[in-house]
Formats: sequence, structure tokens, C-alpha cells
Amino acid sequence: MSDVRVIIQRDSEREERVVTTGTTAADLFAGERSIIAARVGGELKDLAHEVEDGETVEGVEISSEDGLNILRHSTAHVMAQAVQEIFPEAKLGIGPPVKDGFYYDFDVEKPFTPEDLKAIEKKMQEIQKRGQRFSRRVVTDEAAREELAAEPYKLELIGLKGSASSDDGADVEVGAGELTIYDNLDAKTGELCWKDLCRGPHLPSTRLIPAFKLMRNAAAYWRGSEKNPMLQRIYGTAWPSKDELKGYLDFLAEAEKRDHRKLGTELDLFSIPEQIGSGLAVFHPKGGIVRRVMEDYSRRRHEEEGYEFVYTPHATKGKLFETSGHLDWYAEGMYPPMQLDEGVDYYLKPMNCPMHNLIFDARGRSYRELPLRLFEFGTVYRYEKSGVVHGLTRARGFTQDDAHIYCTREQMSEELDKTLTFVLGLLRDYGLTDFYLELSTKDPEKSVGSDEVWEEATETLRQVAEKQGLPLVPDPGGAAFYGPKISVQAKDAIGRTWQMSTIQLDFNLPERFNLEYTGPDGSKQRPVMIHRALFGSIERFFAVLLEHYAGAFPAWLAPVQALGIPIGDAHVEYLEKFAAAARKKGLRVEVDSSSDRMQKKIRNAQKQKVPFMVIAGDEDMSNGSVSFRYRDGSQENGIPFDAAIAKIAQIVQDRAQV
Repeated sequence: MSDVRVIIQRDSEREERVVTTGTTAADLFAGERSIIAARVGGELKDLAHEVEDGETVEGVEISSEDGLNILRHSTAHVMAQAVQEIFPEAKLGIGPPVKDGFYYDFDVEKPFTPEDLKAIEKKMQEIQKRGQRFSRRVVTDEAAREELAAEPYKLELIGLKGSASSDDGADVEVGAGELTIYDNLDAKTGELCWKDLCRGPHLPSTRLIPAFKLMRNAAAYWRGSEKNPMLQRIYGTAWPSKDELKGYLDFLAEAEKRDHRKLGTELDLFSIPEQIGSGLAVFHPKGGIVRRVMEDYSRRRHEEEGYEFVYTPHATKGKLFETSGHLDWYAEGMYPPMQLDEGVDYYLKPMNCPMHNLIFDARGRSYRELPLRLFEFGTVYRYEKSGVVHGLTRARGFTQDDAHIYCTREQMSEELDKTLTFVLGLLRDYGLTDFYLELSTKDPEKSVGSDEVWEEATETLRQVAEKQGLPLVPDPGGAAFYGPKISVQAKDAIGRTWQMSTIQLDFNLPERFNLEYTGPDGSKQRPVMIHRALFGSIERFFAVLLEHYAGAFPAWLAPVQALGIPIGDAHVEYLEKFAAAARKKGLRVEVDSSSDRMQKKIRNAQKQKVPFMVIAGDEDMSNGSVSFRYRDGSQENGIPFDAAIAKIAQIVQDRAQV
């Protein structure tokens, strides 16, 4: 046996070690139970990997991002084995790790039932306790086809070798290199228990899966295409400890309470009628109030920042989107054309920018007019696949608070800086304060314009983002086809991250539309274009705020800011006078004059999450006062009539939460 020199990497520390031929990564990290895989030369490997001379080896902890993916991918294999033990006729699809969990697709005769999921989870627990070993085996294409002859979807994946996509999870099974099968082997006898086409890596043993749970099942098209067969997908989650699993399930329970679709119904804010169609929402009167307040405040702040308001139609001739490039790069996300005017194609607009370019180009422009900031609450339509439509957060028709800024190259950096500062300040006004920034850069396969222009735009955005002092996270290949972007990622009250505002720098559309302005020397020059949406869409931002506040909007946004609750019928008129006086101050105040008992009126107000319950009885009438009851059940008594109105008005003005 010969010596092998390896370097063990631990964070910034490097340890050189001499071992013998045949030493595995597991030997290097013996006794370190949290290490479940290795990174060798930047590539993830099983702990069974035999180290070679000169390799740099780094342990992968189960709680790291890569470690969690390996844990969840291994658990997906255990689930697939359990399914085939219970349903031998089930054909295997794909089973990748995803955010916070995993899934596996199966071709079965009928959908899984809740009872099936319980049985599958019980079988998984049995497999986990058996301590089966995950064992990697390299196979030829021919051998793989022979071994997996009964698995038609696996045979299709073998044919995709080298071209599998991460979009549909196929790349967890086949890649550009060698084909591998992972065997699940009996811990005692080494006999084969189950196998799957997979690139790995995996845990050493099923016994190292500490905690898991199956969550739900759903229908899913094979590899995400509606042209393919419909399969049954089971979702699950797995965590490094039972406590972490419990914490995640508690988090999901809280998130479910805050689900904007549920709250939208309970609070009578909006609905998505089947008669209208998937992803197309209608706002009810109370939701309409919240939306109007959001729009009015945004409009006022934009006026203060020098934006000019425009309006554009919902549909246009297809030629406009040929000029913009949308039909080349975005056609799949657009609604099909309508043939009008003797065969001319018209499209519902997916974006507002081409029409804003026409406004810029409607007359000659001078450098003295720049920067020109055009703003619109513009409704757009995007044909999202039915499987990804989700309430207001992923809709097919929505309204963007869309701005396009036209400026000179000399103004570009300052204008971006102003825009980002404005965006962050406005988000803070709505109660979101925990941010980081994401810089999305060029996708070489989906982009227009020269590399030099992209590099200049990307570097400018990077410098502007870094000036804010917020964390900046790279998003390689995440930009739209016409330019790089900064997106503001905000955390809500329970720690979830939402993409909020986007700021996109664009040298390409001004060129495609031949936009020009007259410079100081009389020459024609090309403006720079900045795309900017603060809310992303009003519907989506509405949903984020609804979940962030769990329906308990701050008073300035609440549809009903105060509700009068009379102790008895004799006090209704007094509270009606209070409400009338408050309305004159611009407050939204109602009185519950129903025949319900007072305690039921209070419960109803609490369910509707009204910020102020204004209660009055005989003593209040005699003293010219009212009592406040707040959402948390606390109470403040004997507040003078006018002082009570002034207090509500001040809290609304301050945009404070109560």
C-alpha cells in the first residue's frame, strides 16, 4: 500500500495528512457524526469515496445547505422504496430535494389517499430503522437500460444524459458524465433491497435520517410539461433533528394561519371566482379600500420624487412586442394572440415598458428633460402555468406600480442610487424593515446586447447596491433578456423572504426602439433606461402585507379603522355622532348597531381585526367620553370624545401599529 497525501479543509484552516491507498472520506472524518458527505475539489462525493493523492477534501455537515439537500434526497429515495414495496406496480419518476424538503413523482393507477401517505410514512420508518446502506455503482448506458427496463421514465432520462435540466429535477439523476445507480443494501447481508438511477451523493445509511414527515400529494406533469403524462407527486420534509422538524411544522402552522387566500375570505377582502378564471382576482369593498390607500400613498410619494403619471392600454398589436423582443424571448409567458383588423395579431400586454418607450418617442426630447420618470399603475397579463398560479402572489392578471426612467449615462449612477433609496424608504413606510439585495446577472442563453454593455450595466448596479450597506447576494443568470437587475428581498414577521422591488438597468430597449434625445451640442444621443417596480405587483404586495400582519393591518391601511360598539341601544346614537365626527377627519369608522350582545360584537370586531373598538355606555355619555378596546384585549377608559378622535387620527398619520 502506498502513501496518499491529502489536504483536509475546515473553513479557512488546511491540514495536510498522509494516509494509505484505499482510505475513504469516512476514514478522514471518523467520529465526526455531523459529517455526512465530502466535497472533493469542489465536487460533492459520498463518504465512501476513496481519496486520491493531492486531493483537497472538505467535510459536509448535515445542517449545511448541501448537507440538507443530501439528507432530503436520501429521504426521497427511502420514500420511493416504501412506495414500491406497498405499490409494486408504481413506476418511478424524479425525486429531487427542494426548498425545505423533497418530492418524488410516481405513475400509479389512482391518486394517493391520506391513508396511503400514512402507510408510506410508516414503511419509511421501517426502512430507516433497517439501516440500509446507500451504495454508488457506475454503469454503462446499456447496462442501465437493461437493469431499469421496467421503468419507462428512467429509460427516458438515460436518453437525456448530458442534457438533463435542473428546471424539472432531471439533473439529480443524469448528467454529462458517467451514469450511476444507487443501491440500497441490507445492513447485515449486503443484499440488494432497492435501487434507483441517481447521481448522488447520499447518506452512508438510512439510519442517519433523523426526522422526516410526508406533507401532501398532488398531480404533476412528467418533467413539468402539459404534453406529458400526469403523475402523482408526494412531498415530504426532512431535518437533522426532531426538534428542527417540530420547529418547521410549527412554522408551517403559523404560515397557514397567515395564508392570504384564507384571510382574504375570512376578512372579505378579495376572491378569485372560477367563473372568471385561474389567477384573476376581484377585490371586494374592504380589500378595495386597502388597495386604494396603498395606491394613493404610493402616488403621493411618487409625485414628491418627480415622477409623471401615464396610462396605457391593456392590449396592443404584436409588432410592438417584436420590436421589444418579447415575442422572441418571452412568448411562452404571454397570452395567445387575438386576430383582429383583418388578421392582425393583438396581444394582452405582459409588460408596460414598450408602451412607455412610445410615450418617450412621441416627440423630440432634450437633455434638459432628463431624467424623465414615467410612472403607471399598469395592469399586465402573463400566462402562468396552472401549477404555479397561487392566490395573489402568482397571478395571471395583475397591476404593477411600474416606472421607467430615461436618463443620460452621466445621470445613471445617481438616478439608480436615488431610486434604490426611494424604494427602501417606501417599503419601510409599509412596515417591512429587514432587507437584503440580490444582483441578477446575464444569462448567456437568453440575452440581447453586447458583453461590454452588460458588464458596464452590471458593475454600475453592483456599486449602487453596495452603497446601501445591505447584504448583496449574487443571482447568476437571473436577469431578464434586456439587462441586469437589483431586487430587494424582504423578510416578513415570521422570517420568510419575499422578492419585493426590482430595479433593472437597460441599454438595449432604447436601441431597439431607436430612442434619442438632443444633447447639449445638438447631437442625437441614446438614453439609458431604468425599469423599476416597487411592489412588484399591487396584488402580490397586498398578499405579502396581509400575511406579514396576519390580517391585522396597521390603522392607516385597515379597511375599518375604528368600530363603535354600544353597550346598549341607548348608546347607538352617541356613537353615530362619534363616527360622523371621525369621518370628517378622514377616518374610516363604523358603528355596530346590530341586535347582537356586546360581547359578540367585540368578538366579531376581533375576528375582523379592527384596530380600535370604541365602546360607550351611560357613564361615557354623561362624561362626553369613550373607551378604547384594542386587538390584544387591553382597554383604555374615559377618553374625551375629541381626544379619542385625535388619537386615532395621529396613529393613522404616523402609520403606527396598535
